[in-house]
Amino acid sequence: MVATSSVIFRRELMAYFSTPVAYVFIVIFLILAATATFFIGDFFERNQADLKPFFNFHPWIYLFLVPSVTMRLWAEERKTGTIEFLMTLPVSSGAAVIGKFMAAWAFTGIALALTFPVWVTVAYLGNPDHGVIAASYIGSWLMAGGFLSLGACLSALTRNQVIAYIITASACFMFLSSGLSMVRDVFQGWAPTLLVDVLASFSVLTHYQNITRGLIDVRDLIFFGSLIVLGLVANVAIIDLRRSP
Repeated sequence: MVATSSVIFRRELMAYFSTPVAYVFIVIFLILAATATFFIGDFFERNQADLKPFFNFHPWIYLFLVPSVTMRLWAEERKTGTIEFLMTLPVSSGAAVIGKFMAAWAFTGIALALTFPVWVTVAYLGNPDHGVIAASYIGSWLMAGGFLSLGACLSALTRNQVIAYIITASACFMFLSSGLSMVRDVFQGWAPTLLVDVLASFSVLTHYQNITRGLIDVRDLIFFGSLIVLGLVANVAIIDLRRSP
């Protein structure tokens, strides 16, 4: 299974860079990250040697860009009929799902790694806490993995890439906003406290912000790991349903 997944991983990763879509995604990601950091986040006006404005906007950038990566993973396969050909090969659903997911995650990681000039800039201008910055990069990549796993699963439900994009963006927004105070206030008036706390615990934003403070808590790692695994398991189940006669 590992060997099969690695083959699919290499094929999918090469496929990203064989079309202009990958380069457009990377350029847009870098432009949005830089704009949010230096203009909206007032990076220079803050006079603080940290990358808090940079990482604060990552959840919202991923909200719009990650669905554009995942919408084609399975929806395109179903639309063109290549999923039937893929499933006739001696390839398990799990290997195909893991290979495609890892390629998408690696591609997103490449885009994230290309933002290193921002780290170099803040290191040149001041004396930042590099441990916090490194933890924030890890948190950002884990959050991207959670969104990608969720998007890949939802992409398998439809043949239409636009629909896949919309439902993935909606699901990601729900996971982001569940911990916001305005959302909790809606439920606190009538829902039990336990339900409100459980709802808040599913917030990607809350766990991500914990990591960006430099505190890599095991609970946050378990949350993102569980989100990724559950998304992949659901993805395999959906593919198996499509595969069965």
